[in-house]
Amino acid sequence: MTAAATQLKYKRLLLKLSGEALMGKSGYGIDMDVVDRLARDVREAVEAGAEIAIVIGGGNIFRGLQGAASGMERATADYMGMLATVMNSLAFQGALEKLKVSSRVQSAIPMPTVCESYVRPKALHHLRKGRVVIFAAGTGNPFFTTDTAATLRAIETNCDAVAKATQVDGVYTADPKKDAAATRFDALG
Repeated sequence: MTAAATQLKYKRLLLKLSGEALMGKSGYGIDMDVVDRLARDVREAVEAGAEIAIVIGGGNIFRGLQGAASGMERATADYMGMLATVMNSLAFQGALEKLKVSSRVQSAIPMPTVCESYVRPKALHHLRKGRVVIFAAGTGNPFFTTDTAATLRAIETNCDAVAKATQVDGVYTADPKKDAAATRFDALG
């Protein structure tokens, strides 16, 4: 273990990225400049000795709740959202590999020609070997958010902490984009 690794506050961290975080200033899709910047940040953490797992949402491509609101069956819409997370995960893996950061995408929905299936012991092995593990397709079940998947995978892989990157600047009593009365917490505890 390196000296830097022994000084890390969190040795094993799960990073939750919203799909919206990947679209940058555009209203849809993947901004590869943003993905490349985030990948460089992950590389820096790995080089410092951290073991990094990532869960990425799919809201920049498709949001299950919006599909359901427009008349689509909710479970079908959620599965489409899960597929969007796989696309984001593959884009992020590509950015990491371009930086020579070893990574694996593990999907909760088996798709062996695209990525590995999620298998807990395999994920733990990859993390111990210094590989970034990107968990895709949420929990593999409809009606659960990728925030739920991030928490579940963090517990399953013995992460020391979960860090969430979204387009809001803190934790609020409600979604500040939807509720003008939402209040930001100064501290949690």
